[in-house]
Amino acid sequence: MSAATTLVEVNRLTKRYGEGLTATTVVDDVSFRIDRGETLGLVGESGSGKSTVARMLLRLIEPTSGSVHFDGVDLLHANHATLCQMRRRMQIVFQDPYAALNPRMRIRKILAEPFEIHGTLQRKEIPAQAAELLRLVGLDGSALERYPHEFSGGQRQRINIARAIALHPELLVLDEPVSALDVSTGAQIINLLRDLQRTHGLTLLFISHSMPLVRYLSTRIAVMQRGRLVETGEAVALCENPREAYTRQLIAATPELVTT
Repeated sequence: MSAATTLVEVNRLTKRYGEGLTATTVVDDVSFRIDRGETLGLVGESGSGKSTVARMLLRLIEPTSGSVHFDGVDLLHANHATLCQMRRRMQIVFQDPYAALNPRMRIRKILAEPFEIHGTLQRKEIPAQAAELLRLVGLDGSALERYPHEFSGGQRQRINIARAIALHPELLVLDEPVSALDVSTGAQIINLLRDLQRTHGLTLLFISHSMPLVRYLSTRIAVMQRGRLVETGEAVALCENPREAYTRQLIAATPELVTT
């Protein structure tokens, strides 16, 4: 793909904890790209390094070595001002919808924070925009005056998604966004994400341990094992004809997805 179609380029990303003989490498020499408008599925068992890759990509944690470019900008060497500008363009939805929301804040404050931090709206405009964000994720505006504990897990994840899309990002990183939810609720969230991708032109990095789920949502798939990428390819082709035994094990380990 040309540079014009590539939004994210990760090159030889490595994360190591400790020094010398006691050092532990959790991500080892990982490289991939994400093209504009596509969904890259990053799949592997727990502990394979998927979430660490996502956090390094967003510079929530610092890599030991390697590079990350977002729309041509070197994120790992960006100054504070540049990084703040780039953070408006890339957001994350975390795995646990309970832990990701401040229990002391009403929903209106949670959804107002992105606008207040980045100064993209006047204060008087924020309530209407917050209500519109809730509408986009299938919740009523009356939720604005409630606290996170008053919602179900699926509703909380919808609120997390609403917050993540508030600044109209180009890249949305989804770190196991349905693993803490029951199957039917998770299917609703996955279909919501597909709808938002179509209507907002989002590029997605979707992280999961479930191969059927990744196949359903993704354009391409990258398979991680013990901190390394072992196989990448177009979603359908990779699932129907995997090269690696580990990929075949992942496919066999999880049941088919029910999305209705």
